[in-house]
Amino acid sequence: MAWRGYAIKWAKTEFVRSQNTTPRSPSLNPYNQQRCGFRREAKRPDIKKKNATQETNTSATEAGTPVPQPPPKVPRPTLFTPLMFTVGFTGCSFGAAAILQYESLKSRLQTAKDEEKSEKGMQGTQDMAYWHDWWNQLSSFQRQLILLVSMVDDFWNSLTEGQKTVTGIIALNAAVLCCWRIPSMQRSMLKYFTSSPASKTRCLPMVLSSFSHYSIIHMVANMYVLWIFSSGIVSLLGKEQFLAVYLSAGVVSTMVSYTCKAATGRLYPSLGASGAVMAVLAAICSKMPEAKLGIIFLPMVTFTAGTALKVLVAADTAGLLLGWRLFDHAAHLGGALFGVWYVAYGHKLIWRKREPLVKLWHDIRSPGSRGSRPGRGPGGGGGPTS
Repeated sequence: MAWRGYAIKWAKTEFVRSQNTTPRSPSLNPYNQQRCGFRREAKRPDIKKKNATQETNTSATEAGTPVPQPPPKVPRPTLFTPLMFTVGFTGCSFGAAAILQYESLKSRLQTAKDEEKSEKGMQGTQDMAYWHDWWNQLSSFQRQLILLVSMVDDFWNSLTEGQKTVTGIIALNAAVLCCWRIPSMQRSMLKYFTSSPASKTRCLPMVLSSFSHYSIIHMVANMYVLWIFSSGIVSLLGKEQFLAVYLSAGVVSTMVSYTCKAATGRLYPSLGASGAVMAVLAAICSKMPEAKLGIIFLPMVTFTAGTALKVLVAADTAGLLLGWRLFDHAAHLGGALFGVWYVAYGHKLIWRKREPLVKLWHDIRSPGSRGSRPGRGPGGGGGPTS
């Protein structure tokens, strides 16, 4: 029995030793799944990688390796210089218009006197037989050329004073449009014939961009509206005053566009005569709000000029507030407001007070003459006439 108890004790001791010395297999380990679970929760390589990346970036920066930096913020442009240019250009435009009106009236008076003298001198000296013999001596080509010139002259004389005035503006816009199609002039056209407050050249494009169109449709639309309202605006203001208003409206509308672009940070370039044309349209519509207007493709649809002006101003206001970029809505609004303001107040504040300048110019041109000066032309009286 003692031997049996000793054998059993020895067998248990060897069994325990064998369990302690035998390597445990992971497949038989009852805690294997739990340990793997702990490993998954404790495994956080992303944090270590981020820390290692930060340390690498720091060391790379310290070592002088270039690291991409965020783009710098573009400072908002200052508009003091364009504002001074707008005021100065507007004043010079109306001053030059007053002098041009004086010279035009003086030239007309002198031409009328010369024609009267020439008619008196030629009476009875030549008859129809002389001109008949002269015509027969001409060649066929000379006769065709004279007939062509006569037709052009008849067409020109059939135009109104307003249509004759805007013909030069239309021709200048067409010439600038052709310049946009010349590849070697692209850089100069972008620099001087597009307006942007972020550009280095900001003052001169305020004038030149009012005669610049890149799209043919854009130019045709603007020039068509200008042609339609040219007779009314020139009869209202006169040729010289109209030119001053047109040029000033182009600069003022661009200044308003500069202000809105600088305030919103949308510093994209603009071009076109829409601001100046809107001033002409607004001046006519505000002075004659009951005039009937129509659409060229829908002649049966008619509306008053006052209604058209309200719709255009409302559309441009909505476009400015909503950030539409199809047109330069700020320039449209600037031109429209300038046109309304000028026929209501600007004529009295600017054009009626041109007399001292005209008197000074008269004294310079005719220092020995103290007589009367040429009278006032269209639009030079007490106020705009309808």
